[in-house]
Amino acid sequence: MTDETKDLAGKAAIAAGAAIGSAAIAAALLFVKRRKARNGDKPLHPEKAAETD
Repeated sequence: MTDETKDLAGKAAIAAGAAIGSAAIAAALLFVKRRKARNGDKPLHPEKAAETD
């Protein structure tokens, strides 16, 4: 391999790593956003809930 080929492969590896990292961050943000949206939901029928004490 020539130095030029090694340099190109290194740049491609860095670009691939950055793409994977940014995709992971985006997925994590979407997951957190979805969880927060679901936590705000009220129970369907709290007045009909079973006694727990």
